[in-house]
Amino acid sequence: RTCRVTDLRLMKLPELPQQPQAVPWPTRQWRSARAVAPAERFDAATSALWDLPEGAGATLALLVVQHGVIVYERYAEGVDANTPLQSWSMAKSVTQALAGMLVLDGKLDINAPINPPEWQGAQDPRAAITTRHLLEMRSGLAWNEDYVDRGVSDVMEMLWGSGSEDVGHFAAAKPLVHTPGSVFYYSSGTTNILARHLGALVSDRPVGRAALGDAPLGDAPLGDRSGASEASMLRYMRERLFAPLGMTSATPKFDAAGTFIGSSFCFCTARDFARFGLLFLRDGIWDGQRLLPEGWVDYTRTMTYRERVEPHSHYGAQWWIADDEVTFYASGYETQRIVVAPHRDALVVRLGNTPGEFGPSVALRVLAVLEALPTLR
Repeated sequence: RTCRVTDLRLMKLPELPQQPQAVPWPTRQWRSARAVAPAERFDAATSALWDLPEGAGATLALLVVQHGVIVYERYAEGVDANTPLQSWSMAKSVTQALAGMLVLDGKLDINAPINPPEWQGAQDPRAAITTRHLLEMRSGLAWNEDYVDRGVSDVMEMLWGSGSEDVGHFAAAKPLVHTPGSVFYYSSGTTNILARHLGALVSDRPVGRAALGDAPLGDAPLGDRSGASEASMLRYMRERLFAPLGMTSATPKFDAAGTFIGSSFCFCTARDFARFGLLFLRDGIWDGQRLLPEGWVDYTRTMTYRERVEPHSHYGAQWWIADDEVTFYASGYETQRIVVAPHRDALVVRLGNTPGEFGPSVALRVLAVLEALPTLR
């Protein structure tokens, strides 16, 4: 998907609702209640995600939260509330949250160039790429996000082929094919460049040329190309994101270079994915503590790219935006979803294994569950 970035219509974003005073934060335990919704419509919408057409795979977990309370929860046979499931590209939204936390720490300016070692050549045009370009999928770097043809797929080569030991380097080594900031193109590679950069900031090790000294890039051991440290990044993720939210199941995966594979791999239970969604529904605040900078969630849900060909494909910053331009969601391969609906004070988590050709129809069924819930007055 490509398009020239244009000035998108500005709109007033709906206010993000606060946690009801009578509802405890689900750091340790979720409160459950019956959904306040027309029962027939809500039951039909949830049932439609279990009764999928032949060939559409299966829903493994479905969880709905409204007003900070679980109002629906169901699992497939062999799966329960304690089963960690694959995020796929919902991990991109986790990476985005970590970027926000580093902004809050004063360690990251999203408008500044990231300056990795691969772009240190004289007058390398890639040196103009900023964190914002990566967050908005507008790096301009060559990339093929194809999950079918391994012979031409950059993402498959990065995750399971020659790039798997150092995903950030594999993506950062790609040539520039568009002016940074000018073209949207969905790329898991850009997220892994970002994840590697965040890892270097967290570990307080040199970034860019200083990470290599006088050694040529090809002679640098794995890990020295970025300054990233798996131990430092994992500690940061746990201390700043997972522990405050009570996401005890969260298991991020790292490559051999110590980079969080932030494009694709963070395993969680459905309840922990819901905790993550609730953080964004609550404007980055959890139990009285601001975990994301003020305005970060608004940036998340502000459209930076509008798809004029395919529906339901508008983009913000490592989060997608639905056609109503109000609902926003983390999205993963095989129709993994964390869908956040501020105007309903609700979110839905759907985890499953739906083949790509059925993805759009199953995604509409997920949105239908939210649409069955009442809106805020």
